[in-house]
Amino acid sequence: MSLNQELDPLTLRKVFAQHPSGVAALCAEIEGGKTGLVASSFTVGVSLEPALVMFAVQKSSNTWPKLRTAGRIGVSVLSERNGGACTQIASKQGDRFAGIATHRTEGGALFINESTLRLETSIYDEVEAGDHWVILLQVHGHDTSNHSPQIFHDSRFHSLPVPELV
Repeated sequence: MSLNQELDPLTLRKVFAQHPSGVAALCAEIEGGKTGLVASSFTVGVSLEPALVMFAVQKSSNTWPKLRTAGRIGVSVLSERNGGACTQIASKQGDRFAGIATHRTEGGALFINESTLRLETSIYDEVEAGDHWVILLQVHGHDTSNHSPQIFHDSRFHSLPVPELV
């Protein structure tokens, strides 16, 4: 078997899209305004001691420089109930949070209501990785729901059924 050696960004984007992932919104309230970005690169279980998760963000992001100033960042793993929240928060135009139900912690972490997993985090470390930053976040609190997660695969959103308990 020989592997395709095409490594241009467009081809790689299509190849990487074959990996199914959850979709996380990373949000905070900063100076009275809601700020957030969406990452399909979010990964849990980086470390248990200390509790660390991670995601990657493009260096060209206009949102990350502002979001990184937050004391606490809310990570909401989106569920099928969150509908178009992913594309709306990722949008570069208009009010990214219009019509999206959220709640905030005392520390300023912002969460999307009805998400499947919520983590209150702070920045632990940032590592340069090519055209991205890999961000390690320390977990300070968590909450889950039984909502079915939203899955991103092949550049489309899908729902993953939650098994019924017997």
